[in-house]
Amino acid sequence: MLDARGTAVPRLAHWGHDLGEIEPTMLELVAAALPAVAPSSPDLPLVPSILAGPAEGWSGFPALIAHRVGAGPARLPMRIHRTGLTADDRSIAVELLVHDDHGPLLTVGWTVRLSPDGVVVIAMDARAEAPEGVDLHRLAATLPVPARASDLLDFSGLWAGERRPQRGTVRDGLHLRDQRRGRPGHDAPFLTVLGTPGFGFRTGEVWALHHAWSGNSTTGVESLPTGHRRLLAAELLDPAEVVLAPGDTYTAPETVLAWSNTGLDGLSDRLHPFVRALTPPTHRPVVLNTWEAVYFDHALESLLPLVDAAAQLGIERFVLDDGWFEGRTDDRRALGDWTVDPERWPSGLHPLADAVVARGMEFGLWVEPEMVSPDSRLAREHPEWMLAEAAPDRQHPPTWRFQHTLDLTVDGARAHLLETLSALLAEYPIAFLKWDHNRDQHAGTAAAHTRAVYALIDDLRARFPHVAIESCASGGARVDLGMAARVHRFWTSDTNDALDRQRIQRYSGLLMPPELLGGHVGAPRAHITGRTHDLSFRLATALFGSAGIEWNVTTADPAQLDALRDWVATVKLVRPLLTSGRTVRTDEPVDDRYVHGLVAPDGSQALIALVTLATAAVAVPPPLRFPGLDPDRRYRIEPLTVGGTPHAVQDAPPAWLAEGDITVTGRLLADLGLPVPLLAPEQALLLRAVALD
Repeated sequence: MLDARGTAVPRLAHWGHDLGEIEPTMLELVAAALPAVAPSSPDLPLVPSILAGPAEGWSGFPALIAHRVGAGPARLPMRIHRTGLTADDRSIAVELLVHDDHGPLLTVGWTVRLSPDGVVVIAMDARAEAPEGVDLHRLAATLPVPARASDLLDFSGLWAGERRPQRGTVRDGLHLRDQRRGRPGHDAPFLTVLGTPGFGFRTGEVWALHHAWSGNSTTGVESLPTGHRRLLAAELLDPAEVVLAPGDTYTAPETVLAWSNTGLDGLSDRLHPFVRALTPPTHRPVVLNTWEAVYFDHALESLLPLVDAAAQLGIERFVLDDGWFEGRTDDRRALGDWTVDPERWPSGLHPLADAVVARGMEFGLWVEPEMVSPDSRLAREHPEWMLAEAAPDRQHPPTWRFQHTLDLTVDGARAHLLETLSALLAEYPIAFLKWDHNRDQHAGTAAAHTRAVYALIDDLRARFPHVAIESCASGGARVDLGMAARVHRFWTSDTNDALDRQRIQRYSGLLMPPELLGGHVGAPRAHITGRTHDLSFRLATALFGSAGIEWNVTTADPAQLDALRDWVATVKLVRPLLTSGRTVRTDEPVDDRYVHGLVAPDGSQALIALVTLATAAVAVPPPLRFPGLDPDRRYRIEPLTVGGTPHAVQDAPPAWLAEGDITVTGRLLADLGLPVPLLAPEQALLLRAVALD
């Protein structure tokens, strides 16, 4: 509901639950109910507009910061009034004219759209009207939330430990998350959620914000003693980073919002269909990636047995990771030299790619186009393309994983990449690119660089629409909806440790549907953490995502190969559910386990996982309660075994589990649940629920 009376800047009066049919007289009555004037405050009721700033008496976070190029400090704050308004059933567009002391400064466009799934999208742009041009420093989306939204959830993390939830009570002031990495980062806020006290996965009223942007950003929550509380998001711009010539337009990244009165799962119910519609369509093949299998040890003689093993397991896509290009024997050199190494691959990649395709698999390739090694032919020939200043005693900024960022705002650099990648895709039967991004960017061109990356991917996809792309940023450091409109898959984290992956996938899945989140079965001993997990636990964890294997399976024994083969068949069996189902999670009475799953849109079936994270805190585990099914339908519940039966502490499982299946109603499963065995730590019990009708 937008209050756009008169010519003042409109205010967003409501976003959230459906208000139903509203008669004009009711609307006038509600709109007239302005707050009282508080002591020691502006003499007009203070209701912040969509571009709240000092001109309307607002002393909080300003939505717009801009000034005329060459002008000194303004004597008075910018004045804004509405000059246009259009609306239909799904959107409202507002045009605003901004003045400073010298006359017109900017025309700002503000649009709100409501998707069929109930997702709100705010889009903004600004056109320079001043003849001197305009230095634009901020154009923010700000959304009011009611005072009852007093609990805050957002996320932090680090490499191989993304999406760590952090919760607390909203306090007065700004809870501001500035990301200055040139990418969202492993510690990205990801999703900023405000909710009623104690909200969980299935309970509470919640309001959530995601900034659909892959570059520098500022997001957060503002809460003032006046009672005003707002969510906010903007591109984080350095001074003079966006200077608009007269008539030039800046388009801000979109802000995506969702509301739910059924907790965090209700948010996913809205966001997942929205993201699925946003993401380029593709199939979801089972992958084998060579990284943890061979690292940089690339040789046709050692890789062909891996190709054979992958085909025998039923793998559908074979991805050759880092190490295939000229001079790339470790991670310290050769980035930017995207030609096949003639020593290790004297016949090019043709023998390997042909073997992959001949065995019925797609061929995929790893690239990191946005980066350049100082020790590379490209850096030596075009040092001006690097976002770095090198000197004998220093490098500005310092290398990160022994590499610098390639300045894609330079036309020659972007054109070179487009042609180099196009040549690879034209020569080889490449159906998939794993597009990596292994360092933060510390140069002051993040705004233009991010847009140049988008343009490069868009151009490449226009030339090769059959090629699927995965966004990888040293794991999950660039998982956002700006990239989701361009890629087909995200590498969720560099860790394949199944225990860490349970948490990472759980919270990444608040926003992203599971089929977009790459999850691989690693070696018995996790390469990054050193933990050893049962094969059944690793398989069950990787089942709930874009599934794959990252393990030299030529070293696996026959029993492990049989289990992997059965698991690949299971992935293909449940794939329709994975790519269309509703994600369901429960709030458990104990913190040593997760219960989560997928429910078909029509409620006809479900895949359920009970996962133990640590030693049980109680001697008798709580019943397995699983919501989301049709309460009045009858379901057959049966165990789904992948890689072996999970290890239980007691000898005898519950009777229903020993017999192999049970029939219950959806209401019984949700309200009372089923008795389950006392599982050892780091185990997973998988169940299928199939409606009998």
